[in-house]
Amino acid sequence: MKRLLKGLAGVAGAVALAVGGTASADKEPIKFALLQDFTAVYTFVTSEYNQGQQDYLRLINETGGVEWHPIETIIRDTANEPQRGLEAYNRARREGAVLVDFFSTPVSRAAVNRVLRDEVVMITALHGRGDASHGETFPFVFPMMATYWSQATLLADYIDRHQGGLANKRIALVHIDSPFGREPLPVLQELAQQKGFQLRSFGYPSPGTEQSATWSDVRRYRPDHVIIWGAGGGQQVSVREAIRNGIRPENILSVVWLSETDARNVGGNHMNGVKRFEAVAFGQEPAVIQDILTHVIEPGLGAGPAANVGSSYYNIGVATMAVAVEAARLAIGEFGAPLTGDKLRRGFEMIEGFDARGLMPPVTITATDHQGGGYGRVSQWNGQTWEPLTHWTNAFQDIVWYEIEKDARGFRDGR
Repeated sequence: MKRLLKGLAGVAGAVALAVGGTASADKEPIKFALLQDFTAVYTFVTSEYNQGQQDYLRLINETGGVEWHPIETIIRDTANEPQRGLEAYNRARREGAVLVDFFSTPVSRAAVNRVLRDEVVMITALHGRGDASHGETFPFVFPMMATYWSQATLLADYIDRHQGGLANKRIALVHIDSPFGREPLPVLQELAQQKGFQLRSFGYPSPGTEQSATWSDVRRYRPDHVIIWGAGGGQQVSVREAIRNGIRPENILSVVWLSETDARNVGGNHMNGVKRFEAVAFGQEPAVIQDILTHVIEPGLGAGPAANVGSSYYNIGVATMAVAVEAARLAIGEFGAPLTGDKLRRGFEMIEGFDARGLMPPVTITATDHQGGGYGRVSQWNGQTWEPLTHWTNAFQDIVWYEIEKDARGFRDGR
């Protein structure tokens, strides 16, 4: 049994991990390729996310595998470079991978045509193309969590239902000036027309360490609510600048990429009241996280620091593999072994009401909807932890699906 090198942020080459345990060595392994950015852009999240993925797969193998088939993971660093990612993908496919997760929008977008051609499942949770939710156009791509469009509509819905309504309000979208940062604009613009509020967007240059000029413009706009749309250190800067420019913390709402580490780095109680979209539950309370602690962490089998277990990004990683393993279980049960990419795809499309034992909103994936319903919730930083303010829900999916179908049509037309 090979052990993954600790400290994946320092990985320069390729590392393969065969997660051992009580799964039968006589059964053909299922191979998942986790080809991610450990050294360049997404280092603020990848190490914890990947650790959660590995620990969950270790849990599965320690408790019988998938119908006694062990899961092997192929882990390599892509440094967020599309060409490097495609090279890693081609190698993993030759090694028998039936699923790939790049956790990088540039790399996953570059790989779309290849995975469709090769019939290899690509999961794109919380990254990648939003229109990949359109299962008929992208049969082997599975966002399987709320797209950024669904996140934006849910945050707007929270303002509408719980913060005095949207009508006649000024809403500012403050975002990194990139396709990711601008992605919420179409759905928010449509909502502005329907709900009667003013919307202005304010972009700041990458990587987001300098935003003072942008926030001076925001202050002059005098918004009632601000939605911040960035990632990594830029999110901390956005929170600090918003408060410095007179925005009350309770009127700041964030895309999913705002963590407890960000809150602590902002310092003191300054971030108390700031809200975020939440894709999975935070903390160690969920039953599956407790199982990881018992069967993986306590025996010393974890893939990284025990302190990360239960963090926001760790739990997202666990959730991605929980859904993937459920798809593999359904596929083998229905179609038998060996597992192929096409069987796994059909397994994903059989998932119904799956919540990983309370870790995430119930997900139902069909041949037409690969997003899984677009569910999430709003949580608030209370000084110590993220406190859920709503139940799992979705909002304005008619608007979301208009964008999904429009962009999917453009993909089919070659635009």
